Amino acid sequence: MSYFIDRRLNARHKSEVNRQRFLDRYRTHIKRSVEEAVNRRSITDMERGEKVSIPARDISEPVFQHGPGGQRTIVSPGNKEFVEGDQLRRPGGGGGGGGSGEGNASNQGEGMDEFAFSLTREEFLDFVFDGLELPHLERKQLVDLEEVRPVRAGIARDGVPSRINIVRSMREAQARRIAMRAPIKRALREAIEALDAEERKDPVLRNPARITELKDEIERLEKRLDAVPFIDTYDLRYNNLVNQPQPSNKAVMFCIMDVSGSMTQSHKDIAKRFFLLLYLFLERNYEKVELVFVRHHTAAKEVDEEEFFYSRETGGTIVSSALSLVDSIITARYPAAQWNLYVAQASDGDNWDDDSTTCRQVLLKSLMPRLQYYTYVEITPHAHQALWEEYETVQDEFPERFAMRQIVESGDIYPVFRELFRRRSQQ
Repeated sequence: MSYFIDRRLNARHKSEVNRQRFLDRYRTHIKRSVEEAVNRRSITDMERGEKVSIPARDISEPVFQHGPGGQRTIVSPGNKEFVEGDQLRRPGGGGGGGGSGEGNASNQGEGMDEFAFSLTREEFLDFVFDGLELPHLERKQLVDLEEVRPVRAGIARDGVPSRINIVRSMREAQARRIAMRAPIKRALREAIEALDAEERKDPVLRNPARITELKDEIERLEKRLDAVPFIDTYDLRYNNLVNQPQPSNKAVMFCIMDVSGSMTQSHKDIAKRFFLLLYLFLERNYEKVELVFVRHHTAAKEVDEEEFFYSRETGGTIVSSALSLVDSIITARYPAAQWNLYVAQASDGDNWDDDSTTCRQVLLKSLMPRLQYYTYVEITPHAHQALWEEYETVQDEFPERFAMRQIVESGDIYPVFRELFRRRSQQ
C-alpha cells in the first residue's frame, strides 16, 4: 500500500493539514470560545474571525524518555565559555519568563501563558453552525426541468474524450482483432502447411514455382496480420450520460419580526441578531433556500433584507396580520407540494387582546398543515402573555414541527438558536 503525503505549504509557511488536525483535536475549547464570542458581538460584526486562547496545560503532548537502568553512551558537545561550577546571573523579568503582565508582585506561585491563535472567517462560521440543520427537510415533487442530475445510461459510440470507457473500448478492440485476424491466420496456417508439404516432396517431384508462390503468399499474409491495428477509432466506446429530473429539495424561510411600539430597541437588537444568525446559517449551508422577510406592527409588509434589518417603522401590534400575509405568499408563490416551508418569528409576546386567538386559528387551520417547521422566539424577561398561551395549543397539536423558546438577554441568543436548529439525529 502506498501513501501520498501532501507537504506543500500554504500561505506563511503553515501546513493546512496540520492546522485542521489541530482544530479537530481542540474542538471543545474552540467551540466554547466561539460561543462566548457570538454572544458578545454586535449585529454587524458576526462574520469576522476570532482570536482563541487555549490553556497551555491542555496542549501538552506525550514525550519519550529513557527509563532507569541499562547502559547508554552519551556524547555531549563542549564549549569554551562555561565549565562545571560556574555561577550564572539570573535572567531579568523577576522569574526568568514572561507572564500576562497583570496583578501585583508576589514571592510565590508559578504558571504558564495561554496559547493563543486566530480563527479565519470560514473557520469561525464552521464552528458557529456546527451540528445545525433545517429540520424535516424533504425532497418534493418535480419543480422544473432545470433541476436535473446526469446519470449513466449505457454505452455510446460517440462522446467526448473525458467520458471514454477504457474497458469497453479495449474489449471492442480485442473482438475486432480476433474477427479480422482469424481468416488471415487460417489462410497463413494453410499456406505454411502447403509449403511444408511441397518442400518434403522428392526433389524430382518438387515444384519450384509452387514453392515460390507459397512463400510470397505467406509473406503477404504476415504483412496483413501486422497491418491490423491494435485499437481503432471504430472500437472507442463512451459512457452515455443523460440528464434525469430530480425531486426538488428547495426551501423557503419566512422571517417574521415584530417592530411594534412595545418592542424596545434592546428587544429589536436581540431579534435582529437572531435573524442575522439564521441568515448566515442558511446562506452558508444551503444553496436552494429563499428568504422572505416580513415586518409587522398593526399591518404586515414584505420587505427586502435592508429594510428588514434597518427600517425604523413602528406602531401597534396585530400579529395575525403577519401570519395572514405569509399564508397568502405561500398560496401565491410557494406551493407546499414543491417547497419545504419554514417560518421563524421573533416578538416580545405583546399582542392585541382578541388577536392571539386569531393567530392560533390561522396556524392550526392554514399554516401548520403545510409547514415543515415553525419556530417562535419570545424576547421578554417577564411572564408569558396570551400569545404564548395560544401558541402552546399549537405546539401540543404539532409537537415535532412547532418549537417555542424564550430569550431574556443577548447571551441567550446563540444557545436558543442552536437548540432550535440542532441536528435531529443528535437528540
